[in-house]
Amino acid sequence: MHPQPADPVVRALVHRIRSARLSRRQLLTGAAAGAAGIGAGALAGCAGSGGPGDGSGGTVRWANWTYYLDYDEDAGTWPSLDAFMERTNIDVEYFEDIDDNKTFVAKIKDQLALEQDTGYDVFVPSDTTTVRLLEQEQLTKFDRSLLPHVDGEMIDIVQHASFDPDRDWTIPYQAGLTGLVYNTQLYPAGVREVSDLWRPELAGKVNLLTEQDDTLALIMLEQGVDIEGDWGDDEFAAALEVAERQISSGQVATVRGNSYTQDLEQGIIWAGMCWSGDIAILNEEAGEEVWKFVVPDSGASVFTDSFAMPTATAAFEQVHALVDYYYEPEVAAQVAAYVQYVTPVAGARDAMAASGTPELAENPLIFPDEEMSARIFDMRALTAREDNEYSQAYQRILGN
Repeated sequence: MHPQPADPVVRALVHRIRSARLSRRQLLTGAAAGAAGIGAGALAGCAGSGGPGDGSGGTVRWANWTYYLDYDEDAGTWPSLDAFMERTNIDVEYFEDIDDNKTFVAKIKDQLALEQDTGYDVFVPSDTTTVRLLEQEQLTKFDRSLLPHVDGEMIDIVQHASFDPDRDWTIPYQAGLTGLVYNTQLYPAGVREVSDLWRPELAGKVNLLTEQDDTLALIMLEQGVDIEGDWGDDEFAAALEVAERQISSGQVATVRGNSYTQDLEQGIIWAGMCWSGDIAILNEEAGEEVWKFVVPDSGASVFTDSFAMPTATAAFEQVHALVDYYYEPEVAAQVAAYVQYVTPVAGARDAMAASGTPELAENPLIFPDEEMSARIFDMRALTAREDNEYSQAYQRILGN
């Protein structure tokens, strides 16, 4: 075995470099710049007395989606996460490892089934995926007594889930909308409905999402289906037929997970389906509104991504400290200002209004108003049978 560096700063630097994964923003700016970003982030994280990387407070391994945590491009750091490590002396290995739900779970399904270490202590899949993990008894229950901010701040609309009524097994991290997007420069005509994506001039310039629930929910909404209600195999088949026809004809160029944003940035895709916060971040990085997020006239679907712990975790208390920290209103506002998804923290709006970005407190994509809420629908949870059959059917039309 190789000896570990004795100096706490050097040890933390090595620890962060080993655990870091090149994010999309680093890949786009080149490997050299990415490596520099990792180094700067690690050094920044080690600043201060009894620095956060010395490991004396334990370690948490956190898997999340890309663009789902406040990030400082210049410093190459995650400010809220660095502040947490500084405050608690808990080291966090942060991985942007979730591109879509099913591929992420597929990587760790054997370890989950055997109650072995997955490489993560906490992850943030969508509730539509977490319900299956809970059914298979592959999650660890949260101790709500260790989550005072969660108890005091969780907004009403995410407090209860059909599969987890009291949120004992899942703690919402962010919620968001699945809608449409178009490039205002390459396709200024824009889109208002899913069927607009099938226009001849968009042939080969359209994307769909690998998340079956999200893609088909938007199609079903335009077909007049109450996705929150009593729909079944016939409605699913009708929506699937639309997706299959557009994919097989070449109208749809790509079906991607979180990496669809790369196709938008490269101009491969002119219009398609997207997740709301991603578009806000792309525009912020571009310095102008290149891409327009659209809530279709027939409605958008809402999703909730929640903290969950696998059965094999050695960081129970550290995970609770991390989760509760992100329910502090000032911290939640800081994250929301960057990711621009719906925050589950009630006090975040007032905290944001008092911050340097008060205009975001009025952003309906972060804090939905009545008009926006009227066009947002929560797709009902699938049964295990439906999930299995529908997933297989969707994968077939993708050629998998």
